[in-house]
Amino acid sequence: MFAIVCCYQNAFSSNTLQRPEQIRQFDDDFKDRYSSDKYNYDGRKVVRETEVGSGKYEDYKSGKVRQREKNNTEDISINLGPLGWLFYLAIGIAVVYLVYILLNEGGSGLFSSRKNKPLNNYNEITAENIEHADIHTLIKNAENDNNYRLAIRYYYLLVLKTLSLKNHIKFEDDKTNSEYLNEISEKPFNEKFAYILYLYNYIWYGKFTLNIEQYNKAKNNFLTLLNLVK
Repeated sequence: MFAIVCCYQNAFSSNTLQRPEQIRQFDDDFKDRYSSDKYNYDGRKVVRETEVGSGKYEDYKSGKVRQREKNNTEDISINLGPLGWLFYLAIGIAVVYLVYILLNEGGSGLFSSRKNKPLNNYNEITAENIEHADIHTLIKNAENDNNYRLAIRYYYLLVLKTLSLKNHIKFEDDKTNSEYLNEISEKPFNEKFAYILYLYNYIWYGKFTLNIEQYNKAKNNFLTLLNLVK
């Protein structure tokens, strides 16, 4: 019996000595392999990534990014009831009225669709409205009243308006006639302008009374200049 035990111990010791010693090593990322829910033994809440996107390139490449569904409660809706059409009708009328104002009187005529604006007399003509002033009507009214001196005054304003529209001069309320003459000194019609300026100063400021024949002669000089400018 002793011999059997001794033989077993010798065999066990021999096998033990012959087995090589193994040294175990842990990978640096071994904790990441045990981070899922099934290894959560402590019962702590796991914070999940949002559905909008994880921020990882792998999820973006594989198309895993999902869009969050739209919450209808965030939309603003107005329920006007059966009289809702009145609200929209009022808005429509307001828009039409605003467009009308802009196209006709609004913005001091900046958006005016009318080329000429009726005025009562020459005192109302300024640098702000001369381009839209209906000077032809003022001339016609003066002729009907046989006020030829006043008609010459309007013809001179018509010349200044035309020169301003053609960018030959810059019409200003306080600018003198000599300054207008200097502005067009290099123009081919400067001599014609100098002559109608002489007629205007003589008739208007000289308070010269015209008959129909004299008026027509002076008028033709203004018309000739207007045709040259146009």
